[in-house]
Amino acid sequence: MKRYAAWWVCLALAGSAGAVDARTTTFTVLLDGEPIGEHRFVQTPQRDGLLELTSEANFQVRLLGVPVYRYQHRAQELWQGDCLQTLKASTQDGGESTQVDASRVQGALVIETGERRQQVDGCLMSFAYWNPVMQRQNRLLNVQTGRIEQVQLTRIETAQIDVRGQMVSAQRWRLSGTERPLDVWWTAQGQWVGLDATVSGGRKLSYRLR
Repeated sequence: MKRYAAWWVCLALAGSAGAVDARTTTFTVLLDGEPIGEHRFVQTPQRDGLLELTSEANFQVRLLGVPVYRYQHRAQELWQGDCLQTLKASTQDGGESTQVDASRVQGALVIETGERRQQVDGCLMSFAYWNPVMQRQNRLLNVQTGRIEQVQLTRIETAQIDVRGQMVSAQRWRLSGTERPLDVWWTAQGQWVGLDATVSGGRKLSYRLR
């Protein structure tokens, strides 16, 4: 039951105590259509055009009422435009814990985990589904593992998706290059409203905007 989220959880939106104009977005997390928890995002503009981001995920899978898997994730990010400036993320994925830190030094993003340190030149995004600019990226930072993933996003179709109890027209994009492909849903206006992926055991993990 482990590692349901290792390849995508780099999602993030942001928050900061005392900051103004914060916007909170919450997704219900489902496994085979049954709610197992939530992922909450807060987005807060800062001075000098910066954006502070925080995401918190907490979900649990039970079998016959007994917890068999638990996932907890928290990430704090600072963005300038579409470029990641700093990151501090910690994840509890089943029985495994990881931590990733990153900061921009002289034009490069320095990424550190407990196992390695690497430097990436130029602008880099994480799996920031909240920003539709992600559709044009071919490399993304996985904030759970600290690895740079070579990815491709391809528009598949426009279809109806359940958003807050109503059917809404949205565009489905296929993200490939990760351990398992996944589908991301954006409206025509670029709002992220859903995500679907096949995980361990052939089960379906979904995010739906609450």
